Amino acid sequence: MLRTLGEDLRTVVERDPSVRSRTEAVLHPALPALWSHRVAHRLHRRGLRVPARALMGAVRAVTGVEIHPGAELGRRVFIDHGAAVVIGETARVGDDVTIYHQVTLGAVGWWHDNARAEGERRHPVVGDGVVLGTGATVLGPVTVGAGAIVGAQALVVKDLPEKARALAPAATVTPRRDSPQYAIELLRHTASAGSW
Repeated sequence: MLRTLGEDLRTVVERDPSVRSRTEAVLHPALPALWSHRVAHRLHRRGLRVPARALMGAVRAVTGVEIHPGAELGRRVFIDHGAAVVIGETARVGDDVTIYHQVTLGAVGWWHDNARAEGERRHPVVGDGVVLGTGATVLGPVTVGAGAIVGAQALVVKDLPEKARALAPAATVTPRRDSPQYAIELLRHTASAGSW
């Protein structure tokens, strides 16, 4: 356990360019959540579900990171910033995974989950080396293959192959209506639509 906690600390130093020392890494906002989860997960596996939940509830109140004690997290998982990260009970996260803020590894909803057999997986499995971008949402018992990238704001509800990319559409930029550029764009659009 101590070796894993030390590895978590080194991972923060290696992957966060704003952290320059182990002492500074201890103050990383997501590290207490990760360390607490490692303890809570052991309690949960030993049948001490209430103390495990209580520990993670306190951690959520302080860090904004919600990791169910039943979730399995691999080695060298890096949660950058941490704010509003949610990882559900039956989620499994592989080694060397990077998770940015506002990521959800959730279920599809109680109306489906209550109909599942006892012990059946409800949350995603995330393979080794996956990157989950800011605001990414992965729902249900899907698998995100090793080395895949789930981009910012992307929604994944089906299996994602190894090394695949799931990217959300980029925003469309429109000039302000009172700008000269808007008039030019409007003329171009009208001309291309053949309404002259």
